[in-house]
Parts: sequence; structure tokens; C-alpha cells
Amino acid sequence: MGKDDKLKHVLSIYDRLMNGYTISKREEADRFGVSGKTVQRYLAVVRNYLADESERTGVINQVTYDRNLGGYRLERLDRIKFTNSEVLAVCKILLDSRAFTKAEMDTMLHKLAECCVPGANRKLVMDLIANEAFHYIEPRHRTVFLNTMWEAAQAIHKHRYITIKYQRLKGQALVERRLMPAAIMFSGFYFYLAAFIDEEETRTHFDVINDSFPTIYRIDRIQELHVQKENYWIPYKDRFQEGEFRKRVQFMFGGKLQRVRFLYRGLSIEAVLDRLPTAQIVGEENGVYTISAEVFGKGIEMWLRGQGDAVEVLEIKSS
Repeated sequence: MGKDDKLKHVLSIYDRLMNGYTISKREEADRFGVSGKTVQRYLAVVRNYLADESERTGVINQVTYDRNLGGYRLERLDRIKFTNSEVLAVCKILLDSRAFTKAEMDTMLHKLAECCVPGANRKLVMDLIANEAFHYIEPRHRTVFLNTMWEAAQAIHKHRYITIKYQRLKGQALVERRLMPAAIMFSGFYFYLAAFIDEEETRTHFDVINDSFPTIYRIDRIQELHVQKENYWIPYKDRFQEGEFRKRVQFMFGGKLQRVRFLYRGLSIEAVLDRLPTAQIVGEENGVYTISAEVFGKGIEMWLRGQGDAVEVLEIKSS
């Protein structure tokens, strides 16, 4: 068999794999008049070519054996890997979050850059973020909390109680809580744990007794976290809706659900609507918008005051 015949056989296998066909080693051997080992070598050539292409382009395709189909097929993984532009965007978001220590940030940035192909683009991404990374200012708490956050996430997934020792924002005293963890969220440089308090006596000191929404804890302030073996159970109809809660807790302050109405006469109404996902425009006259929104806690009042003359509060009342 000449080199041209071998090349045609390999290209034929490659072409059919790329078009979704399943390759049977026995059928290919009969078709080409070669041994099964020779077909295996042809498949190896295709595999090696695809591996080289994935390094060059970032498009990952693999030849795998499918027992159900009784042959080899192409598994397309081209959407699993970040594109170069996506890597750059995620790196920029990470740097702007200022959520991690400098050592953690540097490690994450280098891992993300490794997703870039070809190799020259890895250096390009690192060059583009080098100045920001060099001048990166880590959060003042300087706490490494990723493992704590991961333990909380697993407890949420398994519906396990947790106990924590938590340092309050005011003072250095630690408080102990037994919690039913509900969600992990990020806002304004910090990660937060939303959890239901399991102690009736403790709840009586809060603004909303027997509130159906959780209390919020900054994860970097959790000094100790222990996952319990005991499970908690929430009926499906009462299941905590993280997405709906997240829309209404933009400022990570606990408290009652409030409805606010205010006039906005600033430069960008889009910025207000993005800041308050529940916000609705209920009126507009001469470029002045009347806005209505639902928000948990007192953080909204501080935000409104911070907008100066651009905002005029019409009403704040508990829902």
C-alpha cells in the first residue's frame, strides 16, 4: 500500500468523524483491505492531529469509543474552553472585584491565562493585565476564605445544618450561630452567606421575627464553620428562591422588605435599573423618572442619600 493510499484512508476517517459518523474498526478494515491494527494507527493519527489543533486554536475535539454505538465517534468539546477574549474579560472582572488576597488573585489570573491559545496569547493577556495586577490592592481583612466558602456550599447542596463562630462588624466579640445555609452571594468586594437562624431565642432580637428570608453573613468574618451531620428540610413550596431574594438585597443589609418610590433626574436611568433589579419606571416627565422598587433592609436608604440632588425620595414603607 502506497503513501497516497494511507493518506486517503486517514482523510476518509477524519472526514466522516467530522461529519458525525461512527467509525467501526472492523468495517474500516474490510473497507480498506487492511488489519484492525492498521485502522487503529489511522485513528491515532487523527487523534494526534486534533490534539495539535486544539493547542493552536482552543477548539477541543476528541475521538472516543462509544460502547453503545460499537465504534469511534468525534466528541466535540469546543465550547468547554474559554476564548481568549473571555479570559481577558474574566481577569478584568476578578481584578475589579478586589475580593481575594494578592497571592490568591495572582494564582487565579495565571490559571485563567493558561486557557489561552496559542501560547503567545497567554503572554498577551498577562501583559494586558500586568499593571492592574501589580498595583492590585487586596481587601483589608486579608483572609483566605475559599475553603470555608466551599464547605458552606457543600452544606447548602446537601441541606446540612452548620455551626459558625462569627465576628460582628462592630467590635471583636465572636457570636455562635446554628444555621440552615441557603445561598452564597457576592456584592461590593465581599462574599456573603445567606442562612436561616435555627435558634428561636436568637431570632427574637432581630428586626423581623420569624422572617421567611435569611440573615446575611460576610464569609471572611466567619472564624470557624462546622458542617453537621443533621439535615434540615424545607418544603418545596417554601423553598428559598435565591434569584428572587438576590434581586431585592442589593446592599447586603438584613431587615424588612421595603417598597421605595423616588424621582430620578440624573444622567443614566440605565445605571439605576441595573443597580436595582426590581426597579420599575412608573412615570416620566421632562427627563425626570418616577421609580418604584422592592429592597430588603436599610441599605437602600443610604444609597438613596448618596445620590445627592439626582434623587428625591417620595416614599419608603414596609411591604
